[in-house]
Amino acid sequence: MKDKRILYVSSEVTPYLPETELASTSFNVAKQAHSKGVQTRIFMPRFGVINERRHQLHEVIRLSGMNLIINDMDMPLIIKVASIPKERMQVYFIDNDEYFKRKAMYSDEDEQLFNDNDERMIFFAKGVVETVKKLNWAPDIIHVHGWMASLLPLYLREFYKEEPLFSQSKIVTSLYNNGFEGELNNELANKVRFDKIGNGKISNLETPNHTNILKSAIENSDAVVKGSEIIPDEIEEFIANSDTKVLEFQQEENLTEAYLEFYRENVLELSE
Repeated sequence: MKDKRILYVSSEVTPYLPETELASTSFNVAKQAHSKGVQTRIFMPRFGVINERRHQLHEVIRLSGMNLIINDMDMPLIIKVASIPKERMQVYFIDNDEYFKRKAMYSDEDEQLFNDNDERMIFFAKGVVETVKKLNWAPDIIHVHGWMASLLPLYLREFYKEEPLFSQSKIVTSLYNNGFEGELNNELANKVRFDKIGNGKISNLETPNHTNILKSAIENSDAVVKGSEIIPDEIEEFIANSDTKVLEFQQEENLTEAYLEFYRENVLELSE
C-alpha cells in the first residue's frame, strides 16, 4: 500500500468537530494509513461550528474562486486548508457562505433538519471533485464516510464518469449508525436530475431518508465498510443482496491492518 493514494471524504473529522464514532474513525483510518506510507488527503465540509482560528484554517486562493452550479444557481466555492498537528496531514475544507456559515451542522436549534441539506450534499460532492481536479491528484481509492458525503459515489459514477483523473479510482463507502429522522428536501432527486443523471440511477433518492441515501452510495461503490457495530437491518439486507465487497465492523485496535488489508485484497485488486 506504500505510495498508493487514498482520498478520505468525511462529513465529520476530529479534531475539528466533536468526537463521534464517525469523526474519530474517519480520522484514525486516514492517520494510520498515512503512517504506513500511504499518500492521503482528507476533505470535509467547513461547518460554521469549526473554530478557524484555533485550528489555523486558511483559504487557498489558487483553489478557490470557481462557481458550482447547484439546481441552476451559481454558488461560489471556497477552499480552506489546515494541517493536523504532528501528523503532517492536510485537511481540505469545502466552504460556501450560503451553505456552511451557520453555527450548526445538520439541523437548527429545534433539531429540524435544514431544508437545504440536499443542496449542501450536492455542493460538497462537486466541491470535492473540482478541488481534486485542480490539485491534479489522481486517487487510487476514494473512501467516503457519513451521509453528508454520500452523494459523492453517484456523482463520480455519473456526472464525472468521463473525467480521466478518476478513471482508475475505486470507491469505498463506510456505513455508520448515525442517521437522521425523517427525510431531506423532497426535491433532492429533481436537483440531481438537473445534472443530467438519469432516472434509473436516482430511484432511491425519490424518498430521501437516511437509509435510501446510503443505498445510493452502496450502489455506486466498489466496496463498503461497516463503520458501526450495528447498522440498520434494511441496509444489512441491501448489502447482503448485492455483490459489493464488504469489510465487517472492526474494533479500534484492529483498524490499521484490517483496513489496509481490505484495500489491498478486495479493492485494489479490482483494477488488475
